[in-house]
Amino acid sequence: MAKRIDVKNLNVYYGDFLAVEDVSMVIEPRSVTALIGPSGCGKSTFLRTLNRMHEVTPGGRVEGEVIMDGNNLYDPRVDPVVVRRQVGMVFQRPNPFPTMSIAENVLAGIRLNNRRISKSAAEEVVETSLRGANLWEEVKDRLEKPGSSLSGGQQQRLCIARAIAVKPDVVLMDEPCSALDPISTLAIEDLIAELKNDYTIVIVTHNMQQAARVSDKTGFFNIAGARKPGRLIEYDETTKIFSHPDNEATEAYISGRFG
Repeated sequence: MAKRIDVKNLNVYYGDFLAVEDVSMVIEPRSVTALIGPSGCGKSTFLRTLNRMHEVTPGGRVEGEVIMDGNNLYDPRVDPVVVRRQVGMVFQRPNPFPTMSIAENVLAGIRLNNRRISKSAAEEVVETSLRGANLWEEVKDRLEKPGSSLSGGQQQRLCIARAIAVKPDVVLMDEPCSALDPISTLAIEDLIAELKNDYTIVIVTHNMQQAARVSDKTGFFNIAGARKPGRLIEYDETTKIFSHPDNEATEAYISGRFG
């Protein structure tokens, strides 16, 4: 089930360095939220706080709340492994496990969670997930081939299949098309439009046109200078952000005057 996320007064630190300052936003279920802004403004850092991935970096910590389904994901009693099962992530570069087959790549998250699964159930998960990622027809006759044998765009869709196989509530995507050609990018964008029927999706992108095409709401992040924290400057319906934003910096970024 897609879930709503309430972010309240979130500050993100690496050691003593404040990387992202005081972000509050509501991410609606069954929608696509795009995060845009210049390089180094904290978009990807913020994205990683939504499933506690930033904690993998030494010194990574937050102050504030990320509330999903009434539960603060940063409550001390919450297991980050459980959070990452509920909030899946697709990275910038396709990263299928190179020694695993296409089918085993899809099942990797389930196996990682030590879930025992029968052969027939595994086959069903593989087919359902690959269909969900619009990849089944292209690979159904070579499921035992290595995931790394696929093209870049197919590998990224395989990673999306792997993410949705564990039935998350939210899917995070960190510049999922930046390493792909235009045709593969279009395939991923079409897929995002379909996936939002079942998932809450948050995407970081440097591509303004992509943000305008795929998202329902857009958040613009900016940074005042080197060693300054990133901040959420404006967050609104995508059509409004791209047609008449309230903030001058948003307008300047979207029109290409900086960034």
